[in-house]
Amino acid sequence: QVHLVESGGGLVQAGESLRLSCTASGPTFGIYDVGWFRQVQGKEREGVSCIFQNGVTTRYADSVAARFTISRDNDKNMLYLQMDSLKPEDTAVYYCAANIRCREGGIHATLSTNWGQGTQVTVSS
Repeated sequence: QVHLVESGGGLVQAGESLRLSCTASGPTFGIYDVGWFRQVQGKEREGVSCIFQNGVTTRYADSVAARFTISRDNDKNMLYLQMDSLKPEDTAVYYCAANIRCREGGIHATLSTNWGQGTQVTVSS
């Protein structure tokens, strides 16, 4: 089990940047593939980006590729999402997740996925 707490959300204008952070507690953070999901009210939660436990291999949803950058620091039990060139359609609650499927074909949660409480990102036009 990993306990996750997100921070860094807020209100920005289109074209601006935000950096989300996720603080993890528990001894097993470093063994998991981890990532970020987002959800708009009334829609399904979607995978945004993920990173392997090695901290090198990453995956991105097509909608955010080249604008978002995921990174992790296993020594500090931290996960980050740098979001640049934000668009109004990026508005959502963003969730940090551990123990996920990080695949070339998609980013998916499992029955064993641990979730943070979410942080709101709002991008105005």
